[in-house]
Amino acid sequence: MQKIIGCLLVLVAPLVPGHPARADADDARWVNQCIADNKGGAADSVVMAYCACMNNKMGDNETRSITEWEKSHPAERKSCERTAGWK
Repeated sequence: MQKIIGCLLVLVAPLVPGHPARADADDARWVNQCIADNKGGAADSVVMAYCACMNNKMGDNETRSITEWEKSHPAERKSCERTAGWK
């Protein structure tokens, strides 16, 4: 299942506004962890879009997970919730 999600991420990432066309292995790891952390919180496609958006907003040198980072960045979290269609 994780491999499927990782493959979907690579295919969906270019469709997320502002997301670079190529996601590296580190991005995929963070996004997959975010997806696992939010499993069941919304439809899979919404969670994937949300996690990709949050990953894009984080700096390349960030050491915290998306789940940790979102707690200290509520404006970015709300923006990505809107972008992903999280209800």
